[in-house]
Amino acid sequence: MTAKKDPYLYVGIDLGTSQSSITASNGKRHVVKSLVGWPVDMVAQKVLKTRVLVGQEALENRTMLDFHRPLENGLIKEGSDKDLAAVKEILQFLLEQVGADPKEAKDTKVRAVVGVPAEAMRVNKQQLRNLLTGMVDGLMIVSEPFAVAYGVDALLHTMIVDLGAGTTDFCVMQGRYPTEDDQRTLAAAGDSVDEQLSSLVGAKHSDCQYTIHMIRQWKEGNSFVGDAKTKVMVEAPIAGKPNQIDIAKEMRAACESLIEPVSETMIDLLARIDPEFQGKVRNNVILSGCTSLIEGLPEALEATLDQLGGGRVTRVKDPVFAGSDGGLAIATDAAEDDWEQLAK
Repeated sequence: MTAKKDPYLYVGIDLGTSQSSITASNGKRHVVKSLVGWPVDMVAQKVLKTRVLVGQEALENRTMLDFHRPLENGLIKEGSDKDLAAVKEILQFLLEQVGADPKEAKDTKVRAVVGVPAEAMRVNKQQLRNLLTGMVDGLMIVSEPFAVAYGVDALLHTMIVDLGAGTTDFCVMQGRYPTEDDQRTLAAAGDSVDEQLSSLVGAKHSDCQYTIHMIRQWKEGNSFVGDAKTKVMVEAPIAGKPNQIDIAKEMRAACESLIEPVSETMIDLLARIDPEFQGKVRNNVILSGCTSLIEGLPEALEATLDQLGGGRVTRVKDPVFAGSDGGLAIATDAAEDDWEQLAK
């Protein structure tokens, strides 16, 4: 007897402040910067010849755009219809990349698991439902660190620390769905590193010209903690003339600003676990998210556990797609009654 074919395309989506990713059951996956822009006037429309730009294209053409980075601290920005529209454009774009565009594939039934920061579970849930209505048939919204844990099969005696741009999210896995007490969200994350780096560079090189986008680019290619690098040379113009500056000290200080708040939250969560299992969790801390790619960060956080008798901190193999891959794993395992039905 032939098994009944599953009629759904399943997708996992990691909706992030800096970038968003999607992984689909047809084997396709994609990542895009969480940036959107619309041509600002008729001249820009004539030059760009498109209705909207998403991701790197939006960043590169932002002088011609009504430009939006619609997520902040892991949440959709409040008070702006354009930011809501921008998030919708990001979700639409991601679905298009894996062949789930409702305009082109009207007969394709899509079920999506969307990972968001723990705090956003309460605040943005209804907004996401509204935005995805008409795009997907079934929806589950889960916390990002839970999606990561599920994807790497770290479901028992494990702590996931998901370091994104807007937030750092923590989740202790104890062989069941995590409760609110098992999770934390910190604002200390990639964006706070960017802000500190910008402030430190400005204090030392006050005559240099740079933007927050340049700061992010510098960080992405050169971030570290500890003594890993002696020089980090970047280009920043002075009065329009290209100029090379060394920002190694500033880079290290900005990146190391994460260590104290992240380690304090790790230790606080560990102290709340049944004492019989604290040692197991302490030796199974897993970092994910693009900010976890800071060189030396796993080792630095592991060193902070020495005060508790030691521990082990590792990083997932693929921080870019760990959240969306986990979302897909949840989607393919979910029971029929786990899905919230949306009109498409």
